Amino acid sequence: MTRKLGCCTWTFATSLEETAARIRRAGLDGVELFGDADNLDPVRAKDILANEGLEVFSITPGDADISHPDGAVRAQGLAYYERLVDWAATIGQPLISCHGLVTRIKPVSTQEEEDALLVESTRRVCYLAKARGLSVVFEILNRYESHQVRTVAEGLAFLDKVGADNLRLLPDAYHMNIEEADPAGALRQGGSAIGLYHVADSNRCAIGEGHTDFASQIRVINEIGYQGPIIIETSAPGPNPFTPVKGEGFRDIIEGHLVTSRERLREMGA
Repeated sequence: MTRKLGCCTWTFATSLEETAARIRRAGLDGVELFGDADNLDPVRAKDILANEGLEVFSITPGDADISHPDGAVRAQGLAYYERLVDWAATIGQPLISCHGLVTRIKPVSTQEEEDALLVESTRRVCYLAKARGLSVVFEILNRYESHQVRTVAEGLAFLDKVGADNLRLLPDAYHMNIEEADPAGALRQGGSAIGLYHVADSNRCAIGEGHTDFASQIRVINEIGYQGPIIIETSAPGPNPFTPVKGEGFRDIIEGHLVTSRERLREMGA
């Protein structure tokens, strides 16, 4: 099958107009839109993307700590997701991605308490989303970005604990390169629980510029019947993984990543 391809808008760190133009030039079909629910008008965002012929496939959340043991911090995170749900519904019911606070790599209290709080908060996010006809995907991150839910196996156990019928998993090839002994096997294990799939090579650059075996992963997502888009989330080389800004010309590098990744994914039958 010819699957739709998109990319994350946050990686360009510029206006949505410029970002959309670059993504269209790269030949992609749509985007995972950064969830700037407090500053970006959703109707305007949808119009900007539509003018470039781009769909909104999913939403990347902003920073929100929904498993923090301090109730006030957690409430602030959940309030953001409540705004995000309304914002996403206005755009047209894309998937909402959810995860703990990126950069918090150890518990403030205990792992057990914060894992339980993450289950409770994600259940709340799913409830809010379902009321607006939306689905949620929980993104599995690596140990250098999060201390919670780092493998597909952990993700499947997490889904069982949350118990929401509108929640599935978002595995990412870059994170799997760090955490999974067998990334393709992990995708097979995920099966129908996979609701979205992110890609970047082992060095977070374009497909083919690292050592990830993407051919095996694409074979598996075809075998398990995954029907959704593939979202490319690459970064220009450089320090600090928590910002896309890597110096002069970084946007041109990322645009080049998109072109290269699109071509190689098509060659692999994605």
